[in-house]
Amino acid sequence: MNWLLALCLMINATVAQPEVTTPPTATVIVVVGEPGEEKYEQLFVEWAQHWEEATSKAGVNLVSIGPPREKSSEKEDRDLFCETLTSFEKAPPETLWIVFIGHGTFDGKKAKFNLRGTDITATELGEQLAKIPCKTAIINCASASGPFLTQLSADNRVIVTSTQNGSEQNFARFGGYLASSIGDASADLDKDGQTSLLEAWLAASKQTQEYYETEGQLATEHALLDDNGDGKGTPYDWFRGIHLVKTSKDSSLPDGTFANQFILIPAGASSQLTDEQRKQRDQWEVELAQLRQQKVSLSEEEYLSRLEKILLPLAKLYQQAKQAPK
Repeated sequence: MNWLLALCLMINATVAQPEVTTPPTATVIVVVGEPGEEKYEQLFVEWAQHWEEATSKAGVNLVSIGPPREKSSEKEDRDLFCETLTSFEKAPPETLWIVFIGHGTFDGKKAKFNLRGTDITATELGEQLAKIPCKTAIINCASASGPFLTQLSADNRVIVTSTQNGSEQNFARFGGYLASSIGDASADLDKDGQTSLLEAWLAASKQTQEYYETEGQLATEHALLDDNGDGKGTPYDWFRGIHLVKTSKDSSLPDGTFANQFILIPAGASSQLTDEQRKQRDQWEVELAQLRQQKVSLSEEEYLSRLEKILLPLAKLYQQAKQAPK
């Protein structure tokens, strides 16, 4: 095992580089819904500002839709949002982030996000996203957002919801913690110098539950994450660090691997990778997650042999990126 320890140390050493290069093309759409009350409008605008600050630091494209009140348009917010999505059908970004901040409803059939004017349903959103061929994260920070996960789950998507189902209809605090965590280095669990969507979700989920425990209240929201397309979702307490500690019965890729590859503000060694190197790195990380799922059925010799075939080229990739002329 000495070679494995040395290899891990080599990867960690290359990860700690501070240089930041131009990130992959990405667009973040922040949609602030109808607040209903002034106190919620103030909160929602504050949460949106955290996202705006993070996108500004990342240097990616930002589209803001919704309150504050002084922002007005002849078109409804729903139309503005749908037109934005339509514009990506022929020229999609490499990565699309959609962040809903506000309130939601669920009547047993339709899950909606409440906009100023006409609301948008999970079904309607799904129909539009089906025409946009890119990596997508749908982050619904609203109450009763759980059904968005089951209805929108698909390959090449990360779905985050504030609630585990449509019955959790009280005001959801999760969105505030997530907005603060997405650009916060303290949420970086694997210490690679950057905070992934998975890490921000884990931090926000934990902080949400700690709030209810501190206040002595029964938790009325339980955030979920789905990124393997099975539509089931996973709660934060199933993770240890960034790894899911429970294995699926069919040995499918567990939730979390894809979400950990969504980096809004690249830093460290990852920021030095070219787009092609990043795609190769992501594929090896998927293979590594799959291997971990199979570990219990493999002999130690076979497991270490397969592990070496993934970690050695991964370490070489980071070394090549580090040594490449700037």
